[in-house]
Amino acid sequence: MSGVLAYIGLGSNLDDPVMQLRKALDELARIPDSSLLRHSGFYRTPPWGPVEQADFVNAVAEMRTNLDPAELLDELLRIERCAGRERAGERWGPRIIDLDLLVHGNSRITEDGLCVPHPRMLERAFVLVPLAELDASMKLPEYGCIADHLARLDTSRCVRVPLGEDP
Repeated sequence: MSGVLAYIGLGSNLDDPVMQLRKALDELARIPDSSLLRHSGFYRTPPWGPVEQADFVNAVAEMRTNLDPAELLDELLRIERCAGRERAGERWGPRIIDLDLLVHGNSRITEDGLCVPHPRMLERAFVLVPLAELDASMKLPEYGCIADHLARLDTSRCVRVPLGEDP
């Protein structure tokens, strides 16, 4: 398959988050004109934002896709809806599944509802730790190397979930 490499951020803190990420990875593998290549380990991370809630489990998936960024985003939103995610809820609140398009090849897009690379990923250890596990030397157009950004963040609260364990 030709296409571009895309990286998807996954997160959940409701209804057995490890299981939710595994189900989402299964669904990512079924996206048309795309192939799930691999994924990072799962990491237990504190919630982001002002809402009191349970810790998240986060990961990053690497895909090869022939879909353009908007088409891939539509597939991610479809997977979220099928899992029971309602985007009308509180921002930074608890969620059954959250799928974010982080990177789509060398695409640079800033539109309403679609920003690639993800605009806040470089500030978030829960994104960069699993992304660096897959490709620490990745260079993003205009942003530079993932490893350089990761070195500036506190990663002490991103704890890898041992295989077969709940966080």
